[in-house]
Amino acid sequence: MTQQIPPQTNSSQLAALLHQQSQTAGGISFADFMAQALYHPQYGYYMAPRDRIGKSGDFFTSSSVNALFGRLVARQLAQMAELLTGEMFQIVEQGAGEGHLALDILDALLEEAPELYTRLTYTLIEVSQDNRQRQEKNLAAHSDKIAWSNENDWLISSGCFISNELVDAFPVHMVEKSFGVLQEVFVTSQDDAFVEELRESTDPRLAEHFAWLGCGPIEGNRAEVNLTAPDWMRQVGQHIEQGFVLTIDYGYPVEELYAPHRRAGTLMCYHRHQADENPYDLVGEKDITAHVDFTALQKAGNEVGLNTLWFGEQYRFLLGLGFFEELVRLEAAADNEKEARALRLTLKNLIMPEAGMGETFKVLVQGKNVGDPELLCSRAIGAIPFG
Repeated sequence: MTQQIPPQTNSSQLAALLHQQSQTAGGISFADFMAQALYHPQYGYYMAPRDRIGKSGDFFTSSSVNALFGRLVARQLAQMAELLTGEMFQIVEQGAGEGHLALDILDALLEEAPELYTRLTYTLIEVSQDNRQRQEKNLAAHSDKIAWSNENDWLISSGCFISNELVDAFPVHMVEKSFGVLQEVFVTSQDDAFVEELRESTDPRLAEHFAWLGCGPIEGNRAEVNLTAPDWMRQVGQHIEQGFVLTIDYGYPVEELYAPHRRAGTLMCYHRHQADENPYDLVGEKDITAHVDFTALQKAGNEVGLNTLWFGEQYRFLLGLGFFEELVRLEAAADNEKEARALRLTLKNLIMPEAGMGETFKVLVQGKNVGDPELLCSRAIGAIPFG
């Protein structure tokens, strides 16, 4: 069954390459299409040199909004360090973008926890040479603390693994349930346009994934399946002897991710701060994302000794770590009322449940061989005093 696709504007070499691949293979899975669109070594969105984050890019992240986000994360890391027995505290961050979060964490620890700063290392796992060059530039002030690694050559004996908006960019399979049959979206090429074709799924991993979760899409609904994420979490857990995993991203527990009202799934694209649902336009020039299944991350973590210590909305995480206390301090330090008001409006985006990032973004904290500590982020909070 072939489905119509919205208008497409593609003149890139990557689009031509994908057309050729789909014609040669008689169609490629959406997961393969997304993987190439984002991570093709030469032309992929995350691999080719370009501004992706901030005003000049395509989207904002929590760490690009204000340094306060990283300062509060650093506060949680400092408590984690106190809970561990290792002499050194190892921070490993994967998918650090331009290094904004790492910079804000290191700046904050140098100021607020200088003793911890002297005994920490900060390792970045980065596949993009463009991002690595930006990280080297932005983190120059902390160069003696920074190292780079690939996905396999790292080990945390005592520390924390961090990712912020990483998992949402893992390639996903696209599926639909039709008359009780699981069908997968394949991408074909017709008249220089990418066209979707639904085919009965022949990949046993998809049905096995839903059976493992105990949940899946209902009849007639489209859904994404991130097969990479559980394996990634298992690999992360296997690289930690004692420590924590901090995952920040937008997503839901599985029951909400595959809820009946979510008929078209969650796939979204971002280009120059405009969101759309057409991954076949401007291929390689815009971000493609899907909401994270946090249930799958927790289940996979449990299999390798990572116990869930805390899971909740980003606004709860930040408020528990002292968001409002810091906001009061920053407003008091502002030069004038206009500057204080602008700061307040900017930071509001980090915690507001509806219009901002506060509720859509979730935070998952897991621990391995750390017991069951009461984390700072779990501190009880009151109502949000923003109008």
